[in-house]
Amino acid sequence: MIIEPRMRGFICLTAHPDGAAQSVKNQIAYVKSKGKINGGKKVLVIGASTGFGLASRIVSAFGSDAATIGVFFEKPPMEGKTASPGWYNSAAFENEANAAGLYAKSINGDAFSNEVKQQTIDMIKADLGQVDLVIYSLASPVRTNPNTGVTHRSTLKPIGSTFTNKTVDFHTGKVSEVSIEPANEEDIANTVAVMGGEDWAMWIEAMKSAGVLAPGAMTVAYSYIGPAVTEAVYRKGTIGRAKDHLEATASDITKNLESIGGKAYVSVNKALVTQASSAIPVIPLYISLLYKTMKSAGTHEGTIEQIQRLYADRLYNGSEVPTDEKGRIRIDDWELDDKIQSEVARLWEVATTENLPEIGDLEGYRKDFYHLFGFEIPGVDYQADANEMVAVKSIANS
Repeated sequence: MIIEPRMRGFICLTAHPDGAAQSVKNQIAYVKSKGKINGGKKVLVIGASTGFGLASRIVSAFGSDAATIGVFFEKPPMEGKTASPGWYNSAAFENEANAAGLYAKSINGDAFSNEVKQQTIDMIKADLGQVDLVIYSLASPVRTNPNTGVTHRSTLKPIGSTFTNKTVDFHTGKVSEVSIEPANEEDIANTVAVMGGEDWAMWIEAMKSAGVLAPGAMTVAYSYIGPAVTEAVYRKGTIGRAKDHLEATASDITKNLESIGGKAYVSVNKALVTQASSAIPVIPLYISLLYKTMKSAGTHEGTIEQIQRLYADRLYNGSEVPTDEKGRIRIDDWELDDKIQSEVARLWEVATTENLPEIGDLEGYRKDFYHLFGFEIPGVDYQADANEMVAVKSIANS
């Protein structure tokens, strides 16, 4: 079938298997070009099919020759209907890993559930024995706590007062003003339950109890802080409370892993285009201005560049992992450079619908968004017939 992008609001309803495959190949080629990393050799990535999780799996496999297990929750294809993009990404990754002689297996199911945790533990025991790195990169708006049965839904709201600021519709380029009403205590609690560290801690406790964490095992979860302009709706809003909880959880997990010499870290990453960030008011405009500024400075990174630098310069640099005063790894250092942020703040004040194409990189934002779904990847013939029925060869469904 001929597969074209079909949009509904800030979501693309289709994905292109050939585009996804080419995107994965491009990321692998980048990692190989940077040379080997003395990283983990048996790696579990929870949330492995898109974004930072996919990049982590690629860097582990093709930077460190690691055996990888990926856990994700993706929609498989049906005749005449495409899979979700993460399905095609994972299929492409496994094909490339297998061709390189690397172990790669995947589990498709709800990572918040006890069943998927047990299934993953069983796979590790059977195939790898133990893992030495666990990447936690889940991004979901909803979580059902497996112990209470309660379903929690996260919200994106400020805390304390209504937030009003600029935003942009990246499809049309229209800059407008948006207002978001403040959260109540239930909103905050639900967001922390979904996006905080509780599930990460449950994964690590289950794995430690089962004996599948190697001596000295490391686990890393991803977070974001961002600049002053997004602070009210992000870091000081409901999501920020969840990130605070995630970061506090790293300390708890480290204490739990003392008996095996393990360590937990939170890596604070750069703002990048994701399905989630596209729906957050203010963020698309900020990223558009940030991209323009960082590209001009020669410091812009995409997801794969960011994670390759995290592994090579932070996690596996041959000495102690560098952290800030709160114990966090800061790989958002280039984004939050004073000169970069000063210029972004200046552009923010003057940004309008009319001048954004000149002062921002809305086109770069738009392309990165379409790349998430396998579209507009150079070298792919989108007029050619594509086979939507791509299989993830090792898939185990929960």
